[in-house]
Amino acid sequence: MTPSTPSPQTPSQPGASAADAARDLADVSAVELITTVGVHLLSAAALRCGLAEEGEELQDLGEARIIINALAGLVTAAAPDLGDTHARALRDGLRSVQLAFREASPVPDAPGEGPGERYTGAVR
Repeated sequence: MTPSTPSPQTPSQPGASAADAARDLADVSAVELITTVGVHLLSAAALRCGLAEEGEELQDLGEARIIINALAGLVTAAAPDLGDTHARALRDGLRSVQLAFREASPVPDAPGEGPGERYTGAVR
């Protein structure tokens, strides 16, 4: 297939049927789906904490707080079902973005009051 040749439609492309999308989702395990979503949230949180090459240009701590809260809720709720290996990797990433947020914040939150800390406890 050459670059100018259109590729077959996938469920993420316009025009793909809902049945195709449902079939594709049915082929993905719950652990894989949760882990993938977690990694996307981690990436978005890191970007919003200013950890991208563009740094402060993309930094938005208000958005980062929301994303980190959502990630912490997901990781906490799903951890018992994910197994130790997957849960540990997500917890480590979560802790990293929580610490990055704390470092980037001009006015630090009180211990236990930072993003996601209601689910994880205070991060130091």
